Amino acid sequence: MRFFHLSDLHIGKQLCNYNLKTNQEAVLSEIVAQAKEQRVDAILICGDIFDRAVPSGEAYTVFDRFLQELSSLKPQIPVFIIAGNHDNAQRLHYASSFLEKHQIYLSVSAPMQKEERLKKIVLSDEYGEVNFYLLPFLKPGYVRHLFSDDRVCDYESAVRAVLEREEIDYGKRNVLLSHQFYTNSGQAPEKCDSEQPVLSMGGLENIDASVVEKFDYVALGHIHGAQMVKYPHIRYCGTPLKYSASEEHHQKSITMVTLAAKGMEAAVEVIPLTPMQDVRRERGLLREVIARANDQNRHDFVSVTLTDEKEPYHPREQLEEVYDYLLEVRIDNTRTRNLMRGQEEREFSMQPMELFASFYQEMQGQPLTEQEEHFIETLLDERGEEL
Repeated sequence: MRFFHLSDLHIGKQLCNYNLKTNQEAVLSEIVAQAKEQRVDAILICGDIFDRAVPSGEAYTVFDRFLQELSSLKPQIPVFIIAGNHDNAQRLHYASSFLEKHQIYLSVSAPMQKEERLKKIVLSDEYGEVNFYLLPFLKPGYVRHLFSDDRVCDYESAVRAVLEREEIDYGKRNVLLSHQFYTNSGQAPEKCDSEQPVLSMGGLENIDASVVEKFDYVALGHIHGAQMVKYPHIRYCGTPLKYSASEEHHQKSITMVTLAAKGMEAAVEVIPLTPMQDVRRERGLLREVIARANDQNRHDFVSVTLTDEKEPYHPREQLEEVYDYLLEVRIDNTRTRNLMRGQEEREFSMQPMELFASFYQEMQGQPLTEQEEHFIETLLDERGEEL
């Protein structure tokens, strides 16, 4: 059995206020063309379909067209979709019953009631059945009420408990779709700037890959760079497009997986994707960066770091004359490094409450209210922590 493993489409995302609709439509059409050429048996999309919990009408249109193109392929290819942390479960679940008639299966939330189980779809090939288990993004609080004891205390115990209650027969071939933060004995996967920053207290979000190692293949979403976690059959496929300059050296691709008989290792192949525009960095003196612009690269999304000791006159305006899609212009010289060092020293000397207030202001764009400040102070007093 052969299937595509995709994730983190982030439809509707903007790159420094540049609309990526055309780029996303192009890469999704390329995926459809590859599905037709490769004649895969299923397509797995492992969360973060949209970039925001409340997608724009334009984003819905892009996703709808993608599903229509997939469903038009003959023979029809089943599509399995789970919700990620960026997705709104209710909005993504809309019209799911209708979509199932076209072999498009959605799972947007973990089991909520005692009698509920994970969505499971069974496909067959010459070696027998393959069970696909759909596990959307979850937090411990989503599932804690399903268990009478205190076994669910963090993300790892939550996923473990949910999978154990499925009573999975690991003598059969099983594939898991999951959108969480999996690690290798605490060693985190390589992350990118485009991933949503998360405040993780003591690594509570980490889930060790050993929790899912018995599956024949684990299709992961959440991390934007393609990579395995602990074992070759536990993989993040990455995003289909570069969503930050930190992904400059990524080769975006489709992960194609082939399952043979039970006990045989899953074969993984990558099919490169060709973006309409690249995302990359330029670094150097202003005159050097300008001189490197040519007809092949001037249309890329470009992040520029200038190293001129004497800061040039209106550098952004000069760069915009040769680069059509300028993401940002940074200055890295003696003056800015000294300023940064002073900022780091100031933050090091700050008290826990000051640090949290500064973090909140940066993330939310507004200060803590008096009530929120009192709540945080109470928590810090209770924990007795000094950071």
